[in-house]
Amino acid sequence: MREEIVLQHRMKRLSDAVQQLVFVGPALLFFSLIVLVPFLMSFYYSLTDWNGVTTRVVWAGLSNFKRILLEDSEFQSAFWFTARYTLAAVVFANAVGFTLALLLTQPLKTRNVLRTVFFLPNVIAGLLLGFIWSFIFVKGFAAIGEWTGIGFFKLPWLGTASTAFWGMVIVSVWQMAGYLMVIYIAAMMNMPRELIEAAKIDGAGRWKMLRSIIVPLVMPAFTVCLFLTLSWSFKVFDLNLSLTKGGPFGSTESVALNIYKEAFQNNRYGLGTAKSLIFFVVVATVTTLQVIYTKRKEVEV
Repeated sequence: MREEIVLQHRMKRLSDAVQQLVFVGPALLFFSLIVLVPFLMSFYYSLTDWNGVTTRVVWAGLSNFKRILLEDSEFQSAFWFTARYTLAAVVFANAVGFTLALLLTQPLKTRNVLRTVFFLPNVIAGLLLGFIWSFIFVKGFAAIGEWTGIGFFKLPWLGTASTAFWGMVIVSVWQMAGYLMVIYIAAMMNMPRELIEAAKIDGAGRWKMLRSIIVPLVMPAFTVCLFLTLSWSFKVFDLNLSLTKGGPFGSTESVALNIYKEAFQNNRYGLGTAKSLIFFVVVATVTTLQVIYTKRKEVEV
């Protein structure tokens, strides 16, 4: 009897293992081949002087990292731009997305249509979005400026470092805000109605209700939205490539674009891989700290 129970237990474990292998195995295999193995190989290539084409790989040790941190002014400039851009994009995208969510959770007849309209920019690919807004900045705004005489539309939006920076921020916020809006709306729709009604009965004003009730209750949504916008903004590439190409004079070159140029245009694959590892550590650290901080805010609530 005992042997039969042991045999059944083993057969069940074997059956579970086969099911996991069948259903999870292919995904794990492709994930390993496409993500995990190249990531582990990047540690080796970051310590070499390889051009990405030939089979000859020269060992360089830590010289790539020393060069990046001490001598590579272009990478440092790209990192400073990316940090400033990320800060502006995260703040404004979340502010706009949260404001839209507040407005579109009100009893408006057209709120479903408006939700769709505000979400649509998110489904446009970054490259296409950059080309569209490049035309708008160069041709569309110029035409409006000549017609109306408003100085805002006459600015050289992609012609100077400061205007190109804010041009990228504007396009990024326009693209991301609708997606964040959906997340915030979902959080607001799940708020306990009795708390809102009790606050209204107690005479809480709109600002008091927003600060003391709505924001704490949707803090989990803030955790998700801040994480998404931080990672998206740090890794911006396609929009940067199609909108400004890093110009003028490299003033709007993101870290991702700098890594791409280093590896695939300058044929310094080892140096580009070292840059990507440094970038990975920075992004992982920042996003982890952000999640820890906002999660603690959720616990406090």
